[in-house]
Amino acid sequence: MRRIAPVTIVSICVAALLVWYVIYTQGVVRELRREASRVGLMYARVYDGLNDPGPDAANTALYDLAGHIRESGVPLIITDSHGNPTAAANLPTDAPLNSVEVREYIKTLDMQNHAIVEGDIGTVHYGNTPLVRGLRIIPLLQSLLIGMFLLAGAYALRTRGRADREQIWAGMARESAHQLGTPLSSLSGWIELLREAEGDPMTMSALEHMDADLERLKRVANRFERIGRPPKKEKVDIGDLMERVAAYFRARVPTLAQRVTVTSTRDSGPLFVDGDPVLLEWAIESLTKNAIDALAGRDGRVDMSATALPEGRVRVRVSDTGPGVPHELGKRIFEPGFSTKDHGWGIGLPLARRIIRDNHGGELALVPSERGATFDIILS
Repeated sequence: MRRIAPVTIVSICVAALLVWYVIYTQGVVRELRREASRVGLMYARVYDGLNDPGPDAANTALYDLAGHIRESGVPLIITDSHGNPTAAANLPTDAPLNSVEVREYIKTLDMQNHAIVEGDIGTVHYGNTPLVRGLRIIPLLQSLLIGMFLLAGAYALRTRGRADREQIWAGMARESAHQLGTPLSSLSGWIELLREAEGDPMTMSALEHMDADLERLKRVANRFERIGRPPKKEKVDIGDLMERVAAYFRARVPTLAQRVTVTSTRDSGPLFVDGDPVLLEWAIESLTKNAIDALAGRDGRVDMSATALPEGRVRVRVSDTGPGVPHELGKRIFEPGFSTKDHGWGIGLPLARRIIRDNHGGELALVPSERGATFDIILS
């Protein structure tokens, strides 16, 4: 939906602009026809006045011409040899001819068209008709339309290319999950055989850990198989999910040279959200692993919590006591491929954000903290 929405908005804007452009050009055509009608009528009145033998025919024709000029909407000011206005038509103001406002408007008219000096009449300062002013907009509209078409086409090509790449990666991920199925089943069988042999206590303890790791591999394979598919919508206790992720990492973090402690707390009672348990666990696990990686080479803590919020929402918080995220990099950590670690792939945080925001309509954000980095997942 986030990819379709921009294309839809651009398409609606282009369609609206095209409709408006057609309506506007039809108005221009109508105005051109009225202009042609006025010119024809003016010619007819002048011709009629010249052929009329009456003594007032010429004056009547001139008055008619003056009326047609006013109807044309052309702003016009006539000044004498000293620059004083003597006549005007179609001014945007009702100020007197000798006012400062009219004199300033003469400069505006001269910027639109060169003044005409006509013998004893004086100087004619005139502007553009409403039709000419409107026609100047058409090139801008055409440029805007072309630009919007180019932008829409470029965005569509970019989106199509990204969709094709994601489809390829999704297919590879599902194929990898399929290929992992056979060795996982074989490993499960070998673990059962070793357990039936009832070896020494150390072997039996190792088998329990191997069984847990095998179960994790199965979940990872299941995640890869889910890539590119619509997320499930189930009632998920996000508190239990968080506890399970914390327990898994608690048993595997360093405890000797560099001691890392993983703690987890949750509100009493169920913390249900609607979502896909496989994907949500993946997102929480990515944040937890990112926090543990931030503590590489030093002692520290990773604190995880699940809390109920107002309006039926739930917050999962993962924080660490590592070096934190520099302020100037705070906006880039969710970009695919960007990593603050020397050997990082830069896919954990973008993956978690996509699962939370795109697949579940939630929020994943880096929140300010006095020490280390703190990430909040908000779900409903």
